[in-house]
Amino acid sequence: MVSIQISYKGDLRCEALHCPSSSQLLTDAPVDNQGKGEAFSPTDLCATATGSCMATIMGIRARDLGVDISGMKVRVDKIMSPDLPRRISQLIINVNVPFEPDPETKSALMDAAKNCPMQHSLHPDIERCVSFSWGRLAQ
Repeated sequence: MVSIQISYKGDLRCEALHCPSSSQLLTDAPVDNQGKGEAFSPTDLCATATGSCMATIMGIRARDLGVDISGMKVRVDKIMSPDLPRRISQLIINVNVPFEPDPETKSALMDAAKNCPMQHSLHPDIERCVSFSWGRLAQ
């Protein structure tokens, strides 16, 4: 079990403390929801968690396969629903791997990304569009 303590600071801002490491981060309501947008919003963190979870699980699989994916980039574009209740409706995820692996390795890495814990934790109504680029990095 991991504990996270959240303190409401006022003006739609929260401070979160990751108890095991004492790392802290701020969240802010987004501009389109009455906030200042000066930090990650809670739904931004969900999108961030999804992309970083995919990268982490790919990193574990890559290490097991003896390949190095250092320099890999993951971009997550979060789309909010136009209707109520306010929610994430779509995540567009682009994974750019800096080398062209053999077909078996490529399949294993894609499987790892698509089966990370966040992928299994997101509501099934959130559409996920995942694409992979191999052997080059997007700017």
